[in-house]
Amino acid sequence: MPLPEGVTVVDLRPAELRFAQPLEPLLTARPILAVSLDQIEDGAHGLSPSQGPLLVVCERGVRSGLAARYLRADGLDATAYPGGVPALLREQI
Repeated sequence: MPLPEGVTVVDLRPAELRFAQPLEPLLTARPILAVSLDQIEDGAHGLSPSQGPLLVVCERGVRSGLAARYLRADGLDATAYPGGVPALLREQI
């Protein structure tokens, strides 16, 4: 699944997983923001419509679906990437 133009990637993974498997080398043309599911659930995510469409990723694709629903409820254009980071990395290589 190619990433839409202008998308901002929201990475829900904890810091140790982001460090162990960074997305930056692969997605150099895309902004990547680290935000926790707790921040999203609490409405303390700091994301705005000006950041464009949001693509939410997590370890396996489960929590990202929940996060995307919360973000859409906040009025943001958010979609979860099916299959999580492993699928994203496979598709973008």
